[in-house]
Amino acid sequence: MAGILKPPGAFAVTPHKVSVCILIQMYAPPAMMSVPFPFSSVAQHNRFGLYLFALTKSCDDIMEPKLDELINQLREIGDVLYQWLTDQLISRLSSLSSPDDLFNLFSDLRAILGGADLSAVDDEQVVLDPNSNLGMFVRRCLLAFNLLCFEGVCHLLTSIGIYCKEALSSCSAYELPCLDDSSNELEALSEYENMDLENIVFEKVNKEIEARKKASEEVSFHLHAPKALFGLVEDIKVSAVSKSQGGDKCREASPSAHAPNDAMREFDSISGAFLRTNWQMQGYLMEQADAIEKHGSSFSLNAFELILRQLQKLAPELHRVHFLRYLNSLYHDDYFAALENLHRYFDYSAGTEGFDFAQPSIGCNSFGRYEIALLCLGMMHFHFGHPKQALDVLTEAVCLSQQHSNDTCLAYTLAAISNLLSEIGISTTTGILGSSYSPITSIGTTLSVQQQLFVLLKESFRRAESLKLKRLVAANHLAMAKFDLTHVQRPLLSFGPKTAMRLRTCPTNVCKELRLASHLISDFVSESSTMTTDGAFSTSWLKNLQKPMGSLVLTQENVSGKDSNAFQFCAQPSSIPGSVLQLVGSSYLLRATAWEAYGSAPLTRVNTLIYATCFSDGSSLSDVALAHMKLIQHLAVFKGYKEAFSALKIAEEKFLSVSKSRILLLKLQLLHERSLHRGHLKLAQKVCDELGVMASSVTGVDMDLKTEASLRHARTLLAANQFSEAAAVAHSLFCMCYKFNLQVENASVLLLLAEIHKKSGNAVLGIPYALASLSFCQLLNLDLLKASATLTLAELWLSFGPNHAKMASNLIQQALPLILGHGGLELRARAFIAEAKCLLSDPSFSVSQNPEAVLDPLRQASEELQVLEYHELAAEAFYLIAIVSDKLGRLAEREEAAALFKEHVLALENENRQDEVDPLPSTP
Repeated sequence: MAGILKPPGAFAVTPHKVSVCILIQMYAPPAMMSVPFPFSSVAQHNRFGLYLFALTKSCDDIMEPKLDELINQLREIGDVLYQWLTDQLISRLSSLSSPDDLFNLFSDLRAILGGADLSAVDDEQVVLDPNSNLGMFVRRCLLAFNLLCFEGVCHLLTSIGIYCKEALSSCSAYELPCLDDSSNELEALSEYENMDLENIVFEKVNKEIEARKKASEEVSFHLHAPKALFGLVEDIKVSAVSKSQGGDKCREASPSAHAPNDAMREFDSISGAFLRTNWQMQGYLMEQADAIEKHGSSFSLNAFELILRQLQKLAPELHRVHFLRYLNSLYHDDYFAALENLHRYFDYSAGTEGFDFAQPSIGCNSFGRYEIALLCLGMMHFHFGHPKQALDVLTEAVCLSQQHSNDTCLAYTLAAISNLLSEIGISTTTGILGSSYSPITSIGTTLSVQQQLFVLLKESFRRAESLKLKRLVAANHLAMAKFDLTHVQRPLLSFGPKTAMRLRTCPTNVCKELRLASHLISDFVSESSTMTTDGAFSTSWLKNLQKPMGSLVLTQENVSGKDSNAFQFCAQPSSIPGSVLQLVGSSYLLRATAWEAYGSAPLTRVNTLIYATCFSDGSSLSDVALAHMKLIQHLAVFKGYKEAFSALKIAEEKFLSVSKSRILLLKLQLLHERSLHRGHLKLAQKVCDELGVMASSVTGVDMDLKTEASLRHARTLLAANQFSEAAAVAHSLFCMCYKFNLQVENASVLLLLAEIHKKSGNAVLGIPYALASLSFCQLLNLDLLKASATLTLAELWLSFGPNHAKMASNLIQQALPLILGHGGLELRARAFIAEAKCLLSDPSFSVSQNPEAVLDPLRQASEELQVLEYHELAAEAFYLIAIVSDKLGRLAEREEAAALFKEHVLALENENRQDEVDPLPSTP
């Protein structure tokens, strides 16, 4: 949630701003025609101007770069231009040896600004528009310098000397030759410092602030412990080129832990040079909040906690510190610390700081904003997997939001309840929502969870749209798309005339909602949010200067020396807020999920790649992990396990420290699939046990994970020929899915029951389950799963004997186009084998007349099954090839197929022999 940032404080001239002014002088020297020296082209001059624009917009950031960091940024411009700019910058800074030099510098700055009438200026003359971003920055610097007293000018001069001295101490002599003489100038500058003018300036500032505090009871600067606080803020370094420090005491032991944006360092004697405003401190805390939400548990816990504790001690009125401590504890799964800090935050701030909700009606302010506290508490319970507690708290938040006429909080609370009902399985909400929320009670009938979810989504969308909360509107579009993807909309009323309804999901509605959600990127600027981070874009732009252009296509090693002076703009971030990018990225991730359900593998892969390429930098690690998970699953299904495990190894290194990582779940899924294909049932059962632990209610209720664990356990029992136990587990799973309205999972479980009866020899019992699965697939438009169910139905008909081969062949021909176009290796191989069996079972088909009609699909199936290491099906394919080759008299091909058949059978027997020592348990 966006924080309320106070108006910016006074604009102060600092050594960094003086450096920027000098660079602007080089960019637009007075009375210079065409492209000024030393720029070789207009494009190079424009790129330098864009760099200056980023510098000026980031000057209000919480931390300013030091001189050596500024020089490192200039290095990105190019070797020749970098050397000239660096020499000029250091030379001019070191020449500032007296207050008169500063006065002359700022007097010269006025000459680079154009006059009121720019139409009279020559087209090729370089003139700085006073109303441009660079011109406004220069004017602000001029105004701030003119407001300085003589003591302030002397203090600025001393700070510039220290600013240069620090760069000299951190850079080698050959890198900064012009700074050799600057150390001598410090002795002259010390004369001004010995006048003890700094204490006079601080004393005046303190008196002025005390007067303002008495008048308005608000403090715009935090001065409880000036030097310590200044040291804390000044020593929190935002480096433009981040370098990992191996000996940093504040970093976590894990190599993948993400340290706070600003690392704690020891205080020094010059740390109290410049004040930091409340606005800047709030901006810093908001930046860290975004980092915590993005990196989750990989964010360094102890280092940031140390910073927050000192900020809380030195500036108690910064109540948002408690909220940051709450977020830090929340994403590190510390329930008690998160609950304590959340209570502290709302106890101190009463919910009036750090949220961009609309103000409640007059008369309710004295009660604070308790409904927002309840909303946060409900979301915390949701995060820790406590659905009942979360629903109780959020329901109370709905009541208070209605009582206090806080429509914005009500809209967000309804969205949170909708997300809760869709993400976590709750079988009934009777007596919870039905007695508290008027849109539900007004219907006058008992609604199912699905119908309540639909009503809540519609109401939340209506309120968000009326309040012009663009981001919440986009989030509701995504929620509606997800609802339409997996639910069939039924009439809410159980009486009265009913119009004819087509009880099927509508992919058109899903695509429509996803398209409307992505429109947010074009109109996000119209949202009425009080959060303004003017320099956030430029700061991130500067921090990304070192990133190569097209990280996977063009690396630093591939760039030639002559092109090294070019800026790498393609990798630079856009000015779109991070929350907007997250929502737009989520729409592409949901697109991939939708196409995965509908059965289009190419569109699933394309949308996932778009998300991973364009939106991964601004998204949370869990969403990025989900994108990697989809891509690796695609590799496993279409390329085999060797390619998938190679990609998984890279993903594991990237998401090593993410708690409850999807990558760990993916690893278990791949291990289970490969174990079943190889016939290693003991390992498959161990993997099922691990999945059962992950699905335990101790760590929170996750219905998808519970369904996954039970489904794989039943498949393991089926592979071990324990048919009755497998059927019992599958039946129990179907009852659970029906109870929680998991319709997509119902289709998969019914298909599994059909597979169990097919393999056990009870084809008659298996056909009803296959037909029921087909009905669910048609209802939900699950095209690929429908093709798989059709193939299973054909295999069931084929098991009845040759008389039903024609029926089975017709079913296979119906499903074959979709299977060949979008099916994976296993599904394609099954279809090929079933097609060959149908031909061999058909009395009217002669193998001798058309042998390739049988051998071609069998060869294709054997190749794909060998890639998957699926021993059982591969042995069956080679057995059929050997039989057909023997009938045709192709002895060489028969012997080769027989040898491969024997190889796969022996491999399967070896795995089974190992599992005989430790048989599978018969209970789930």
